[in-house]
Amino acid sequence: MPSSLAIVRPGSLDLTALELLVGVDDHGSLSAAARDLHMAQPNASRAIGRLERQLDVVLLERTTSGSSLTAEGTVLVHWARETLTGARQFLDVADGLRDDRNAELTVAASLSVAEHLMPRWLGEFRADHPETTVHLQVQNSAGVLELLGAGGCDVGFIETPSLPKGVYSAVVARDRLVVIVAPDHPWARRRQPLSVSELAGTPLLVREPGSGTRDTLDAALEGHTRAAPLLELGSSAALTTAVAGGVGPAVLSTLAVDGAVRAGAVQIVDVPGLRVERDLRAVWQPPAQLAGPAGDLVRIAQHGR
Repeated sequence: MPSSLAIVRPGSLDLTALELLVGVDDHGSLSAAARDLHMAQPNASRAIGRLERQLDVVLLERTTSGSSLTAEGTVLVHWARETLTGARQFLDVADGLRDDRNAELTVAASLSVAEHLMPRWLGEFRADHPETTVHLQVQNSAGVLELLGAGGCDVGFIETPSLPKGVYSAVVARDRLVVIVAPDHPWARRRQPLSVSELAGTPLLVREPGSGTRDTLDAALEGHTRAAPLLELGSSAALTTAVAGGVGPAVLSTLAVDGAVRAGAVQIVDVPGLRVERDLRAVWQPPAQLAGPAGDLVRIAQHGR
């Protein structure tokens, strides 16, 4: 192997000189190549001269009319192009890694999911993705789907049983709805089971339209004569507090009422024939395979089921 190659290390190559060499091949002269790179002619000549000394090869034939590639330069310009292409690919990969490291993830979640499941999921996610900034937006299920459709979030989590066309989903958890009353409510002491029809005909405390809890309850009581709501509130926590205060009964998620039941603030009333189980879903826009941080969060949620 020629001794001159032994002292030319890849790290010592001047990529700008390679760009000049390619520019001579593309534009027909060193001056034109220098102009294309917004480089002064004397600086371009010095860069090519250093490269020639490094390689111990004459790359340009210099005449009074300009510079052109020598036979050796014509051979090496092909490899100069390959080297520059590889360098650009290297930088593109580095940019991608930096983008992943500094990634941002916007998540929209229904209230029940945000309050009772999302903290644990995000805790696990942060342990795996410490450099990813997560923005959490809390909406009812209809609001989550609206935000997703407008491109306002990367992934959503909803409770509603129905999905719009074109939205992909995966089940991440399951819960059920139960009837709750204050401990001194007549239903808490009655001997006869409460019927589905009686429940439907009773004014209830309910979530607002668009809530997954409200949609699930409406679907469960479809076909029964319904009483008008006693009160609409915007969160399950507010409804649970109102029930505990004796305002009236409600039908809410076990996720939302578990703490109040264990504390004795409210009591679950069994309704034979009413077993409202539902899937909690992650939702996203195409493509079908959710990748990146959003996909990782969904997988964490699924594994926690």
